[in-house]
Order: sequence, then C-alpha cells, then structure tokens
Amino acid sequence: MKLNLKHGVWVLAVAVGIGLTGITVPAIGAPFFQDQQPDYSKNKTYQQGMKDGQYDHAHNKDHSKKRHFKKDDDQKAYESGYQKSRGN
Repeated sequence: MKLNLKHGVWVLAVAVGIGLTGITVPAIGAPFFQDQQPDYSKNKTYQQGMKDGQYDHAHNKDHSKKRHFKKDDDQKAYESGYQKSRGN
C-alpha cells in the first residue's frame, strides 16, 4: 500500500508542476515579445512616410494616396513613419 501512495503523490506533484509551468511561462514570456519593431528612424522610406504623414495631417488629407514599395521592409518602414507622424 505504501508503494501506491508514494506513486500517487509523485504523479500529483508532477501534474501540479506541469500545470504551474504551463500557466507562468506564457505570462512571463509575453512582455519580451511585444513592441519589438525595428528602428527605422534613419531609413529613407521611413522619413518619406513621416513627411507624407505630416503633410496629410496639416492639410487634413487622408491616407488614400499610399505609396507602394517593392521591398516589404521599405513598405513597413514607410507605414511606420506615416503612422508615427500622425500620432498613431
């Protein structure tokens, strides 16, 4: 009977340990994966996005005249600059 009781306690301890680890790891890891945007501040397309966003804001225009770039990174930099200049 002692063997079954020890076995049951071990199984319960392992189950609780796995349960706690599963809950705490995502909660701890979440802040590290947020807001990891690259620094585009010296990128030419980012700066163009900033200028376009400031112009559109000053002249009460919308973002309908979007620029399209061949490289995905350039498009992201432009959009980041545009949104940053608009305060978004």
